[in-house]
Amino acid sequence: AIRPWQHVLEPLSGYLLLAEKLYSSGNMYSGAWNFGPLEPDSQTVAKIVSIMSGLWGPQAQWKLDQQEHPHEAGILRLDCAKATSILGWQPVWNSQITLEQLTLWYKAYFSKQDMLEITRQQIMKYAKI
Repeated sequence: AIRPWQHVLEPLSGYLLLAEKLYSSGNMYSGAWNFGPLEPDSQTVAKIVSIMSGLWGPQAQWKLDQQEHPHEAGILRLDCAKATSILGWQPVWNSQITLEQLTLWYKAYFSKQDMLEITRQQIMKYAKI
């Protein structure tokens, strides 16, 4: 299955930008909005798991569950053209950077590091502060 993988900071940045516009310009920006990855960054579940396993290291293992599952759409994507053209919003991180940051965050979590500090560092990196 292909899914629109993204870091949580991506849609959050879009919603914060939208909130600014709603505050300053009112209802002109009301309505439905999508904040998601660029189409080339939509990846299969297997590819994401494979990349993350490689980033995690040799102790990461996974296997494909071949049992029957409820039906899901094979491809899910978000149309973010409205956010791009009207708000000027676009993703900052591609799928590779997203997966690297996600893996670093979870490794820090499982090794009992200061997650507030790790999260702040990732926000600063994302915002290029």
